[in-house]
Amino acid sequence: MHSIDQSIEIDRPVSMVYSQWTHFEAFPEFMPGVTEVRQVDDKHLHWKAMLGGKDVEWDAEITELEPNRRITWNSTSGAHNAGTVRFKRLGSERTQVRLVMAFETGSAYETLGGRMGVVSPRVKQSLRDFKEFAERH
Repeated sequence: MHSIDQSIEIDRPVSMVYSQWTHFEAFPEFMPGVTEVRQVDDKHLHWKAMLGGKDVEWDAEITELEPNRRITWNSTSGAHNAGTVRFKRLGSERTQVRLVMAFETGSAYETLGGRMGVVSPRVKQSLRDFKEFAERH
């Protein structure tokens, strides 16, 4: 099992940042490799991505939802992943987003990538891309 703990500060109010994050269908705009996220219902998402040159799909369930504060999820199919995104108000126009995630890798390539720290820089870049996305909307 691998884990990631990353955060970023965004120059927008917490309610706006939270709203942007929960627009799950927009994830491909700022998350490299993710090709589609479909919200099935209030608590379930279906993900499609291109990882290591392979198309992969999985389902996830939102297990805890505290508006403007926290979203926790757990995969229900595919390689196991789970985590929490926290939104912390730093001021009227500034928000910290903290992502803590645990994941298993499937193939030897993915395991090597996880151990070599390939995933962490990708997540950091995704958070930077989300910052840019949130600040321009």
